[in-house]
Amino acid sequence: MGAMLSAAGLSGPGFAQPAPARPQPPTLFTNARVFDGRSDTLRDGLQVLVEDGRIRALASGNHPAPDGARVIDCGNRVLMPGLIDAHWHCLFAGLPLAAALTADLGYVFLAAAAEARRTLMRGFTTVRDLGGPAFPLQQAIDQGLATGPRIYPSGAMLTTTGGHGDMRPLSDLPRSPGGPVSALESTGAAAVADAAAELRLRVREQLLQGASQIKVVGGGGVSTPRSPLDMTTFGLDELRAAVAVAEDWNTYVTVHAYTPRTVQRAIAAGARCIEHAHLMDEATAALMAEKDVWLSIQPFLGEEDSIPLTGPSRDKMREVFAGTDNAYRLARKHGIRTAFGSDLLFSDTLSARQGTMLTHLTRWYGNAEILRMATSGNAGLLALSGPRNPYPGKLGVVEDGALADLLLVDGDPTTDITLLADPGKNVLMIMKAGIPYKDSLGS
Repeated sequence: MGAMLSAAGLSGPGFAQPAPARPQPPTLFTNARVFDGRSDTLRDGLQVLVEDGRIRALASGNHPAPDGARVIDCGNRVLMPGLIDAHWHCLFAGLPLAAALTADLGYVFLAAAAEARRTLMRGFTTVRDLGGPAFPLQQAIDQGLATGPRIYPSGAMLTTTGGHGDMRPLSDLPRSPGGPVSALESTGAAAVADAAAELRLRVREQLLQGASQIKVVGGGGVSTPRSPLDMTTFGLDELRAAVAVAEDWNTYVTVHAYTPRTVQRAIAAGARCIEHAHLMDEATAALMAEKDVWLSIQPFLGEEDSIPLTGPSRDKMREVFAGTDNAYRLARKHGIRTAFGSDLLFSDTLSARQGTMLTHLTRWYGNAEILRMATSGNAGLLALSGPRNPYPGKLGVVEDGALADLLLVDGDPTTDITLLADPGKNVLMIMKAGIPYKDSLGS
């Protein structure tokens, strides 16, 4: 598997290369305008020193470079933190649904490794994976066998019979409690649990494999044909059981939920984050704010933000799109801590719109707010994983001691966020952990 992933990371056009086997020399960025991930405005005329995978110094003036350092004159361009996508599916973003369900698992991983490289080349240096067997891909990337972003894995999405993610054929029914797992479950894409004891077991299995957080399905979903959007899956006691196990491991549960009922049940159970919530109402938004629950929502606007769907799935998709504007307005009104995620699935053409999804946020936020959300804001959500954090250190900021995940942008995204929708043209350098994976400036 490692060899296959390595081959995938090396394939295709572009600048991406596997991580070097030896340490990188220090890099000194000079003449940079810095968006630090927290501020509304740029800081001009700065130098940023990167060494041993971290930002070692951020200063104004003209300081000498350390011995052996590479000096990069930014030419008054913008240096900013790498982007973070808080809702991504590494195994399924670029693979057609039919292939994801039927292809050999080796092929799925090869395709996922190729998509991981493309994800990094779009400037997304970190993703939170919200369902799928991403652990081997994460390991291969971290060891330099493949090229891609940092991955915060959830492992299998945990659902009930008939819940979102239950893509089993009807021939797999009836299911006997405690019986053998289905072919779908054996891949690690999803796990079906219909009792609190089963759910506790599945949560522990994901944490054993290295999950940084747990994804539980609280209701229906769009892409699962037989899962009505208005349905509710786990009971309150079952959800509390999952939350308790995650808390015992000092991390958190995030719950897939669209409707007021599913969101409110997840909050009552102790979930720290809600995925989607496009159909929430005023009372639900107020409750989220009161309980300080994160909202990880996607700016879905129209059918161009989805693969083509038919029948009930298309109807559900349109219902979600119709609720997007109201959900964001409620989130702003009530001051809910809101994360950016794209949740693009089953198409390498669609996944290429990852940066475009970021620009959709201009309907509700200013450019600097959007940049903060996709950098330091999303990093705040990732920090909920506590000691289960696979990458200890400060992400999403340009400041002393932070992990050196950096983009050099030819233009000012605080005034023109659309620059990030065309990273091939406008992002000249992509650095992760101090290693340049794209370098259009040359040596």
